[in-house]
Amino acid sequence: MTRSLPALEIVETALPRPFPAQLPADARVLEFRPDVASMPRFFIWTLGCQMNRSDSEEMAGRLLAAGCCEAPGPEEADLVVINTCAIREAAEAKVIGRQGTLARLKAERPGTRVVLAGCAVRERDRAGLRRRYPAVDLFLRPDEEPELVARLGLASAQAAVGLGPRTAATTVVNRVEVSAADHLPAARAASVAAATLARSSSISAWLPIVYGCDKSCTYCIVPFSRGPERSRPFDEVVAEARALAAAGYREVTLLGQNVNSYGHDLPAEKRFAHVAEGRRVGRRIERTSRPDLAELIRAIDGLRGPDGAPAIPRLRFVTSHPWDLSDRLIAALAEAPSACEALHLPVQSGDDVILQRMGRQYGVAHYLGLVERVRAAVPGIAVSTDVIVGFCGETDGQYEATLRLLETVRFDQVFAAAYSPRPGTPASRLADDVPAAVKRDRLNRLLAVQERIGHERNQAWLGRTIEVLVDEAAPARPAAQVGVGEGQAPWRGPLPEGFVRLGGRTRHNKLVHLAGPADLVGALVEAQVEHAGPYSLRGSLVR
Repeated sequence: MTRSLPALEIVETALPRPFPAQLPADARVLEFRPDVASMPRFFIWTLGCQMNRSDSEEMAGRLLAAGCCEAPGPEEADLVVINTCAIREAAEAKVIGRQGTLARLKAERPGTRVVLAGCAVRERDRAGLRRRYPAVDLFLRPDEEPELVARLGLASAQAAVGLGPRTAATTVVNRVEVSAADHLPAARAASVAAATLARSSSISAWLPIVYGCDKSCTYCIVPFSRGPERSRPFDEVVAEARALAAAGYREVTLLGQNVNSYGHDLPAEKRFAHVAEGRRVGRRIERTSRPDLAELIRAIDGLRGPDGAPAIPRLRFVTSHPWDLSDRLIAALAEAPSACEALHLPVQSGDDVILQRMGRQYGVAHYLGLVERVRAAVPGIAVSTDVIVGFCGETDGQYEATLRLLETVRFDQVFAAAYSPRPGTPASRLADDVPAAVKRDRLNRLLAVQERIGHERNQAWLGRTIEVLVDEAAPARPAAQVGVGEGQAPWRGPLPEGFVRLGGRTRHNKLVHLAGPADLVGALVEAQVEHAGPYSLRGSLVR
């Protein structure tokens, strides 16, 4: 039997409900608004990471500000925007496989337009994009997404002032023309200032703090699709967090391809003179007197409500890189009350030779030392990771070293994938010499090991009372058995009157299934854990 963790699936999301067109703040503009029927209804299909989901919120907000409305699905849309992921071949293949369906929709609904955005759009691949995606009318690199409305000719009198086209640019990295993320911090600031972010949740919010990637992982396409790292100004990030707190958000996740490298490209300031800790591994960067992620966490944690508690109860960040997990960041995790006890720290392999071939520029001993320091500072912290199996030249012994690493660290969650070469990356010039069948076998074996470890770690929560942020509800099923997710024992019998199935997460990022009133969505509740599966917990509300 082939095993797969739910988290391994390519994330596909659309905004959870149709959003109406935004009305202008100035009533005098109403007479200049076009008839609603003349503006396209849009549908955004998002694949991949949290940064993509945040980018989709910005694109949706700009379309709404231009007078468009969201459609419930692509069949009802006049404009389909696909925000792509290119980290793995399967993600791009999924979009390529939908080209026939999109072509049919365009034939049935003349005038329908399709936009392809995200990491699958890279500057040096422009010539081949039309051939690979024949149903697409417009291609936008990640740094060109702020130009969506202008490129479609939808900008008009009712659009928010200050959100006009911003010319994206390219830069050269290792003699390759790539996206330049220079203008993205300003574009984000404009969206925040104009209140044109169509956030997909009123409970948890994405907050991007750094765009692009400066790392040199040989297998990764992100530096070529998103460009070099560009950090948002410190005060702008804190101001957006303050606005989120005022709007009642209970959880904020700071985002970046390498979120803990935040700030190194910002100008030095006297107020950050106490920041000087440099990297222990990887390329050296200038940190002196520049804000870092630790400084940002402490500043956001310092936002307090009338009761003196953190204004944002839960603060998370993804994705971290072992180069930049500093002692300052570990201390902030330990000392900031709002910082959640969860850390995602990709390792990718348990063998030093493979890590070197991947361009990771750290060894297993360094990684284990980081985990040891984190767990000493934050007892009980949940640690998750990313792993690639079947990378170029990986031997059976090197793969077994990765399994031993899983047994040693005992991660709470592992996001694993079999290696697939991405055209244009340095690793694409290496021999992809691990057979596909071997890759599948290695992936399934690794998932089986992690399933056992995850189950054992989750069982440690049995009988404990935990805090759950409830973020979803679903009507009770009519059947006698109410399922609670993969790996979970079902409830027997119908739910109590007035109860629905609820889902939420702990501070340790554990998925918890509950039953309770629907009005608990958005609330922090106490629950006692009654059942533990490999991927989630089940509990009952503590009255």
